[in-house]
Amino acid sequence: MIECDEIWSFCYSEEKNIPEDKQGEYGFAEVWTWSAIDTDYKLVPTWLVGERTLSDAYVFLSDLKSRLKDSRTQLTTDGLRKYLTVLNVLWANDIDFAMPHKIYGSGKQGQGPDTNYGPAIRTGIGIRVISDHPDMNRVSTPYVERQNLTMQMGMRCFTRLTNGFSKKMEFHAHAVNQNFMSYNFARTRQNLRVNNADGTFTKRTPATAAGIADHVWTRWEMAELLD
Repeated sequence: MIECDEIWSFCYSEEKNIPEDKQGEYGFAEVWTWSAIDTDYKLVPTWLVGERTLSDAYVFLSDLKSRLKDSRTQLTTDGLRKYLTVLNVLWANDIDFAMPHKIYGSGKQGQGPDTNYGPAIRTGIGIRVISDHPDMNRVSTPYVERQNLTMQMGMRCFTRLTNGFSKKMEFHAHAVNQNFMSYNFARTRQNLRVNNADGTFTKRTPATAAGIADHVWTRWEMAELLD
């Protein structure tokens, strides 16, 4: 099963501070990172750094489809309508697809300066079945949302309310690429390890668990790809 989501960040400066000569130019102001995650192996098969446009949604999902061994899969996304448009073109009805969406109230949790950046109160969750027969017990996006948090914690350019944001789009994309390369191939996960008969265990990364790598990569191996 695959979950997809997109996360906001910005490059150079926020929209309100962009100079007039840079208004509307790609690489300035908001940047969206699209990502997909396999819920079984925790592998991120594809990602895209760009804009929240229909064309980028198509590039992202078409690349995802090309990386799936079995075209028949279950997909869960948030309520962004661009997913609907693109999926109708790429998969038609040959996919189990559903959209959960969170329902929020108008107020925030608590009052005062310590809650200014707090989330709105969630009042419920709705589920919209788009095509075929998805497993309703697995229609949610917790893994990809947790992956978004991992990105925010692991990359300074995603940290809110700081001066660590990316100054150039190229550097922002490099940071995201390095993050996912490390996550897939070099970072072992406790919930993927295999217990051996002698009482020891074998560490695995998402890539080794999925069978696309035969060992845990080192930082040096990743650096050598740049040669």
